[in-house]
Amino acid sequence: MGLVPTESGMSKGTLGGPPVVVWFRQDLRLQDHAALQAALAGGRAVLPVYVLDDDTPGAWAMGGAARWWLHGSLASLAESLAARGATLVLRRGPSAEVIPALAQEVGAAEVHAGRMHEPWAREAEAVVGAALRHVGAALHLHRTATLFDLDSIRTKTGGIYGVYAPFARTCRALGAPPPPTPAPERIPCPPPPRSDRLGDWGLLPTRPDWAGGFRETWQVGEAAAHDRLAGFLAKAVHGYDTGRNRPGQPGTSMVSPHLHWGELSPGQVWHTAQQAAQETGKGLEVFLGEILWRDFSAYLLWHHPHMPERPLRPAFAGLAVRDDGAELPAWQRGRTGIPIVDAGMRQLWHIGWMHNRVRMIAASFLVKQLLLPWQAGQAYFWDTLVDADLANNATSWQWIAGCGIDSQPFFRVFNPVSQGERFDPDGAYVRAWVPELARLPDRFVHAPWSAPPAVLVEAGVELGRSYPNPIADLPQARQRALDVYRATVRRAA
Repeated sequence: MGLVPTESGMSKGTLGGPPVVVWFRQDLRLQDHAALQAALAGGRAVLPVYVLDDDTPGAWAMGGAARWWLHGSLASLAESLAARGATLVLRRGPSAEVIPALAQEVGAAEVHAGRMHEPWAREAEAVVGAALRHVGAALHLHRTATLFDLDSIRTKTGGIYGVYAPFARTCRALGAPPPPTPAPERIPCPPPPRSDRLGDWGLLPTRPDWAGGFRETWQVGEAAAHDRLAGFLAKAVHGYDTGRNRPGQPGTSMVSPHLHWGELSPGQVWHTAQQAAQETGKGLEVFLGEILWRDFSAYLLWHHPHMPERPLRPAFAGLAVRDDGAELPAWQRGRTGIPIVDAGMRQLWHIGWMHNRVRMIAASFLVKQLLLPWQAGQAYFWDTLVDADLANNATSWQWIAGCGIDSQPFFRVFNPVSQGERFDPDGAYVRAWVPELARLPDRFVHAPWSAPPAVLVEAGVELGRSYPNPIADLPQARQRALDVYRATVRRAA
């Protein structure tokens, strides 16, 4: 590659000076990667690196499902880099220490990276930038994970948006994001320094191997991300406005984990969707609105870094939640006796993903009917979702709990039976994930306790044995939630 090694073994010379480090983070792709493009523009050798940071104070350590996905995504990225002549260097440790040390080790004067919106990641960026400046180097941050610059979207008075609709209108008024850039054909790379082995990081489960359903469901990596998006755009996008609410049908894109890990950029999704759609329709517009909602969640976390721990509406900090030792595990295992909730929780455990409509139903049941803290649900989703994203997770749980700054009213309580009957009318979703109810007629599959004894016997259902009785009386639990929420609001007034 025409590189002249220095005494330290690193390359300097014919490619225009010391190598440039590209610090991959939640942007594990080669297409439409602003940090990579900027690093290559200088005509120097580029050293790609990923840091597994399990030790940053205050950080939410990755859950098991996310670690499974990360292993596959890094393997795919390393293969794509190798095909272009580059080696992905893996290091484990606090990124605030590893990146400056690696830059000094290879003699790099520049580090290019995608900007993140998690509070601990922003703190790490500040430390890395200061450490690099101390040795005469520089950290350059680029937008790789959102459609828009999160700090620049403001109200007419310079304030922060707290409601999605005006935020989305402001973003749309800015016009479409820049067209995505192609992956580089070649990446000149210096002789790489020491690298960890991916297999030594222990990201995959061993015993028990709980990831069988993951492997059956997901293909991980940049190429697989484009395939999944293309499949959705070819079939489901035009009916997305209604199909996205039917969990028993393939009506959603399922690109959320690819977006979270940056195997797709939101700009790529935006432009690809518009180009693939034969005409602008409601389905396409609703889908693009979901991509904007993702930016809105990141925007809220950017401006409210305490959001994963504390409600954005301070009045609800004193909400009198319950502490029942049996109900949270029942909800986690899909053993609540409420079929649509149990179906969702079992889908989540089996494939690391849950249909969005059912996420809302299951979350509402936890925080409203059971009056358990939304933080407990958020923590479980964080551990079990392959698309676990701090901003999306916190925003959505606070939306359901009615304590965020968006306009979701606290007195909205999803009825899981009517929600199931409306969005899973033939019971296909429940039957797929709660097979012990598969033989119940449609009219009883979402409320088996309402079936006559003879129907239960015919279907092979014995409540309390083959399938649990409901752990909450739905009308009474709804009223209890309303009473507690109203009392909380009165106290705060």
